[in-house]
Amino acid sequence: MALRVLCGYSFEMRTTRKVYTEAMLYDYAVGALARKMRTVAELKRLLRNKAITSPNSETMIEAVIRKLKDQKYLNDSQYAAVYSRNRKENEKFGKRRVITDLKAKGVHGEIIEAAVSTAYEDSTEEHLARQFVERKRIKKPASQKDAARIFRMLLRAGFSSGTIYKVLKKWNIEDELLNVLETETTEIPNDSSS
Repeated sequence: MALRVLCGYSFEMRTTRKVYTEAMLYDYAVGALARKMRTVAELKRLLRNKAITSPNSETMIEAVIRKLKDQKYLNDSQYAAVYSRNRKENEKFGKRRVITDLKAKGVHGEIIEAAVSTAYEDSTEEHLARQFVERKRIKKPASQKDAARIFRMLLRAGFSSGTIYKVLKKWNIEDELLNVLETETTEIPNDSSS
């Protein structure tokens, strides 16, 4: 421990990090999973931050992950299914938003595809977009600026520009404005459409 003096007071500073054993990493991982459901990639990131000073940290992390998978505490397929269903039913998000979020959490593409298609099989995108508008208590836009704001909000929520066009069309938004908004989105590359 190093000693640091600030304003006449002495403080002990920790110069070394705690060295974790495999059992300690396992206990930490179980605690992290008890607080919040996580993907394999998210848990590995957490464990790497803890075990950074431990020798053979990668080997220990892989052993902990394998043990958690064997005990069925860690399962990306189950995580993706629950996450997709919750985002659809509670947040009213579109498929694209859920796919993007799951990719950011480190879930593999084929797992994402299976989970999202199962969660969204019984609903149409337009119906979900209308539910999202209702959930957010979005009122009919009074100006072009409001219409553009709503368009961007629905786009961020994971709905296609065609679906958003249909929702705004029901509010009698001018076709000219809708065409401008739609062309703006086609110019922006969208990597969540895969």
